[in-house]
Amino acid sequence: MAHIGYTMMTEQAGPRELVGHLVRAEEVGFDFSVTSDHYFPWLRSQGHAPYAWSVLGAAAQATSRIPLMTYVTCPTFRYHPAVVAQKAATLQLLSEGRFRLGLGSGENLNEHVTGGGWPSVDVRHEMLREAVEIIRALFRGGHVNHRGTHFDVESARLWDLPDSPPPIGIAVSGERSCELAGELADLVIATEPKAGLLESFGRHGGEGKPRVGQLPVSYDPDRDTAIERAHSQFRWFGSGWKVNSELPHPDSFDAATQFVTPDDVADSIPCGDDPDAFVAAVRPYVEAGFTEIALVQIGGDSQPAFLDWSERTLLPALREAFGRD
Repeated sequence: MAHIGYTMMTEQAGPRELVGHLVRAEEVGFDFSVTSDHYFPWLRSQGHAPYAWSVLGAAAQATSRIPLMTYVTCPTFRYHPAVVAQKAATLQLLSEGRFRLGLGSGENLNEHVTGGGWPSVDVRHEMLREAVEIIRALFRGGHVNHRGTHFDVESARLWDLPDSPPPIGIAVSGERSCELAGELADLVIATEPKAGLLESFGRHGGEGKPRVGQLPVSYDPDRDTAIERAHSQFRWFGSGWKVNSELPHPDSFDAATQFVTPDDVADSIPCGDDPDAFVAAVRPYVEAGFTEIALVQIGGDSQPAFLDWSERTLLPALREAFGRD
């Protein structure tokens, strides 16, 4: 049984449009939602990058049922972990308990803007571990003082704290991040259907915890249009996280993907309006052990048509295939 989610992708739509799309996603019956948190789009063709936390606050007020989640926030460069804890606690109150805090070690694309440099992945994992410890300490209430390797906290306290703090998810892409997530997270986040990631997460303490994946899709009644849109806006996706986390600018992603063809994209992303192709693309995530899969419809302008099609065709097909009523 798999829960099917909707992605508010801040890189491809403005803030008001994102909230409107989520309202409709709740209406059509998506089980949950996730939201990217970017300072830049991956490619200039996507064209947007509003502040995700403002969008989430508005979304919490505009919806009543659908769960919300950052997918993901980096709590170590643009944001100090004490500030992330305050934002997450506030959003949990605004949403009346519907928020989950997804965290990751970040991408140079978004975090370079504060001018602090971009350290090695080992250092980024150290920073993420320390940040999660600070956030959890603040969620427990009371004043927090911390003198750490990467962060200091001076007599911080969350004055508006929900009865149940947001569950914390951690994004993984390899053994080190799986170890960190298994030890510290309430759920795991991944963007590839690799069973090995989930097995590693389980070995390190994550057994029985939710496993959330994400899958880009490109719906359009005209398959060629769907492929063209996916190539224009999402050809970066197949580069893998070891590349995607390091490049500093949308122009870098444009250069790195200049030889990716539309056929390459169509081979890895379901395009068109055949629900069987979308079911087939979700299946590897279910078989790998993911309990939740968030779909990313590519293209901001295409969201209304995708959501209508999801209501009448896609969601019924996915639920028939994977056991949701």
